[in-house]
Amino acid sequence: MPALAPNAATMKRSGIRQIMDLAWSLPGPIIGMHVGEPSFDAPKHVIEAGRAAWADGYTHYVPNAGLPELRAAIASKVLERNGFEVTPEQVVVSAGGAEALHLAFTLTLTAGCEVLIPDPGWPNFAMAVHLLQATPVGYQLRAEAGFRPRIEDLEALVTPRTRAIVVNTPSNPLGTVLPAADVEALVRFADRHDLWLISDECYDGLTYGAEHVSAARYDVAGRVLSSFSFSKTYAMTGSRVGYLVVPPPVSADAAKLQEPMIACVNAPAQRAALAALTGPQDEAAQMLATYRTRRDLAVAQLQQAGRPYLEPEGAFYLWIDVRDRAQGDVGAWGLRFLKEQGVAVAPGTVFGDGGEGWIRVSLATDTEHLLEGLARIERSS
Repeated sequence: MPALAPNAATMKRSGIRQIMDLAWSLPGPIIGMHVGEPSFDAPKHVIEAGRAAWADGYTHYVPNAGLPELRAAIASKVLERNGFEVTPEQVVVSAGGAEALHLAFTLTLTAGCEVLIPDPGWPNFAMAVHLLQATPVGYQLRAEAGFRPRIEDLEALVTPRTRAIVVNTPSNPLGTVLPAADVEALVRFADRHDLWLISDECYDGLTYGAEHVSAARYDVAGRVLSSFSFSKTYAMTGSRVGYLVVPPPVSADAAKLQEPMIACVNAPAQRAALAALTGPQDEAAQMLATYRTRRDLAVAQLQQAGRPYLEPEGAFYLWIDVRDRAQGDVGAWGLRFLKEQGVAVAPGTVFGDGGEGWIRVSLATDTEHLLEGLARIERSS
């Protein structure tokens, strides 16, 4: 048979999947704290809107860039909640935040160029960049800097091949929320080096007292592409609806690229997403309140145990220091912890070399299981 494309054959699989596969294969109950999967169903009015769309035969093609009414509602949301003004034409509805990011990469990257991505950072950044025959270059988010990017570190990484930088706030896996000064500095950095800035804002609706600041607020050169998702805020992970917001000169090409990639996002899911944005927000607010309660309970338990951690200001993850357990190989420790204690966590090295010695724990886990899983860390070897 012919050979596979090298970039497809050599793309690394997410290390989280190794944990998932082992968890599924083990007998007995497993406490799963490794996946960012809300423990809630989507709000009732969202489910009903999707159900009604199916019942009404709303199953035909829709425009590549999404339902006009959904794009208009997203434009209103971006102004009201994210603080920058766009037209509906600048919005492309995507198959989840992952496809929004892939669309952003497809729009901006060519084979052989380099992209600066956070380390630790969501592994799919590197996977998608590699798949497009570009090179991901990690920029270190260091504990001593509060796991926030430092401009001097970024400056040292720029080469003639650097094409884009990925910024993720609130952060997966860290839970950090970048302050306005940091976000503006990153946009100015992109200005100096004429880079695209791809802003992953999947968790923009999940913050705990910290203000989420969108990079596009500071974009004067038309270089920021902003990716969002309904998955986390509204517990719609399986619905696969997100959106990419692009500068006006990019909008026609962004919509055009949807045709060969996905044609369009399924129509009932878009109707559900419209209901999520325009309907009651009380269930989404209750989910956020529950994540905050879980965070506070988990932090109190970690403090009592003397376990170092990074307190999250957003998203729904805890970044926990297990260097005393991992002994320099947190991936091997994570597999052993799963086998011996029946608890699945995401080893920090899944998110880059800078994650050695740390684990990511999902606050989307049921509260009782979350606290029991954390307790088992202290009982582990």
